[in-house]
Amino acid sequence: MAPQEFFVRLQHGITGGFAPPTPNAIHMLSRSSDIPTKLFVQSQVRPSGESSLAPFGEKELSVDEHDHLVTELHSILKQLPTEQPPGSEDIYGMDTSIMWGSEDLEWKNGGPQGCGGGQSEVQPTDEQKAQFKRAVDIVTELSGKNA
Repeated sequence: MAPQEFFVRLQHGITGGFAPPTPNAIHMLSRSSDIPTKLFVQSQVRPSGESSLAPFGEKELSVDEHDHLVTELHSILKQLPTEQPPGSEDIYGMDTSIMWGSEDLEWKNGGPQGCGGGQSEVQPTDEQKAQFKRAVDIVTELSGKNA
């Protein structure tokens, strides 16, 4: 079962070179104990050829209908490693980060930004990379659902 309160932030476009990264999309999911029956979704996408993200679109989803996906996401992230040191390398190779925050789990992967970077001391297995891809797919699926 998913936590009663949590937030998730997924960003496509996390690695930079000389300049900081330019996100292609940001999706945020949250659940609050104030309104425990709703899953709040916000998405911001950069249209092709544009330099900035479009304004957030917001919607609400039923927790009852989507709890299984959030529970799966939570259990996947609990098992996955993050790069060490933080921000050193995009170890999953998807130019995508996920940030999760709840009472029982704080998890965030990243990648080099600007002139930073290097090699992570931690490298995921192929199975862990597949699990991370599934986590990205879950957030993307929830972000694309109709309210």
